[in-house]
Amino acid sequence: MSLLEANRINSYYGDSHILFNVSIQVAENEVVALLGRNGAGKTTTLKTLMGVLAPLSGEILLRGHPIAGHKPHEIARLGMQLVPEERRIFGTLTVEENLVLAGLSAPKRLPLKEIYAIFPRLEERRKLNGKQLSGGEQQMLAIARALIRDASLILLDEPFEGLAPIIVQDLLRITTELAKAGRTILIVEQNVAAALSIAHRTYVLNNGHLVWEGTPETLKKSPDIMKTYLGV
Repeated sequence: MSLLEANRINSYYGDSHILFNVSIQVAENEVVALLGRNGAGKTTTLKTLMGVLAPLSGEILLRGHPIAGHKPHEIARLGMQLVPEERRIFGTLTVEENLVLAGLSAPKRLPLKEIYAIFPRLEERRKLNGKQLSGGEQQMLAIARALIRDASLILLDEPFEGLAPIIVQDLLRITTELAKAGRTILIVEQNVAAALSIAHRTYVLNNGHLVWEGTPETLKKSPDIMKTYLGV
């Protein structure tokens, strides 16, 4: 049984039909990349899975339990966390206050020392306000907030966007370590090479339709798919 399973979900923004019968599966301890051009429906998929946007039809199962139509905080308590593209950290709170606040409502909270072992840079900056952090440090904090809640599945929306290559490499290393430690990750990312370097499986969306699925190795050997749907 998959940790997360979405079957033929259809999502709308007002009268605009955005997702068309999208079906994806994420197994436990797996890293899955959801790729596509801007406007393909990737972020909408994550928001639908997390309950930010309710699907008009379709089924979403987390550990076999239906969650479609549940509120985001209810889904979060079941073990799924969304790290949004905007990061949404509290700029006027310190790094440590951001982490403590994120863990308050968690059914199980990881100790701060475990978070700092994964993100030593955050321990160095723990007394600084969120707005004083660099873009890469803010992204680390956004991921750490999800991790402190001991999330079984982390949804990452464009985690590498706008970051310097050296910071991207650091975040890739951290993401790889999280996966090796048994975390399950669904990542949406425009940096195709970065996403494929850590993914076990890949889905490709185009205009709200799922057009391809397979392994990163197979996708790399499919230049027509890469060019047509990813612009690579």
